[in-house]
Amino acid sequence: MITVMDGGMGRELIRRGAALRSGLWSAKAMIDSPRVVVDVHRDFIAAGARIITTNSYSCIPSYLGKTGEAHRYAELAGLSGQLAREAADGSAEPVLVAGSLPPLDESYRPDLVIDDSEARPIYASLAQALQPHVDLFLCETMSCIRESRNAAEAALAAGVVRSLPVYVSWTLDEEPGTGLRSGESIRDAHAALADLPLAGFLFNCTHSDAIEAGIEQISQLTDLPTGGYPNRFNVPKGFTLDGEISVQARADFETEQFVRATQRFIDRGASFVGGCCGIGPEDIAALAEHLSRAGTLAH
Repeated sequence: MITVMDGGMGRELIRRGAALRSGLWSAKAMIDSPRVVVDVHRDFIAAGARIITTNSYSCIPSYLGKTGEAHRYAELAGLSGQLAREAADGSAEPVLVAGSLPPLDESYRPDLVIDDSEARPIYASLAQALQPHVDLFLCETMSCIRESRNAAEAALAAGVVRSLPVYVSWTLDEEPGTGLRSGESIRDAHAALADLPLAGFLFNCTHSDAIEAGIEQISQLTDLPTGGYPNRFNVPKGFTLDGEISVQARADFETEQFVRATQRFIDRGASFVGGCCGIGPEDIAALAEHLSRAGTLAH
């Protein structure tokens, strides 16, 4: 059976006026509009998501430091867990909360991944703050092996008391079949984490064609669950949140195309599917309806 995840929190918060496309990004809502975060979670649940992800993606020192609030990163990550837990517990349907452990500098930029000595204590603090509120950890949008290992080790250590599952989700080069954004292959990435007791492997925030190829590759390397949640944007080389280069929306990825792409993920072996940046509740609702009609939707 297939489990539906939620969509892109950041873009949805921007659409509702609770976040900006630069600066603190989705963390702005944690400070100014936390109830809107709960509303977005609830809307994704109503659409059919049975895993929602904490709004901790930009609760990191590098973003919060722009307004002198870097010291609040663990506090705000913990709050993101509380808000997601509130939404999940208020649902009539069973809903799991995934604690997001994100890149600690910029997304899609393996060249900007911070040193291990700096990353490990930050990831440990984030995971500890999220741990009381979540059902699993999701190390997401990992652009290189080193980044994913640092996040995964912290999640495993924090989750050991409650035996929380830990999933790693890599972001891929936009060219299908070429591996992670770092240029490292999926085979090498899997091998580098093979000694860790992970629960599964996913791909996210990448062109759907690249994710489809990635799922096909990873399914040949592991019997663990796999999945994918694509974005709706083309990510140019050199992108940073506050830089001059901006992402461009794909004209060929409306709701129908998203649902079709997700079905191809499932055909390649995925059991977890959802959306990333730009994928809203209406897209998740269409996906859930499609899977329900097919009789493959987990409840």
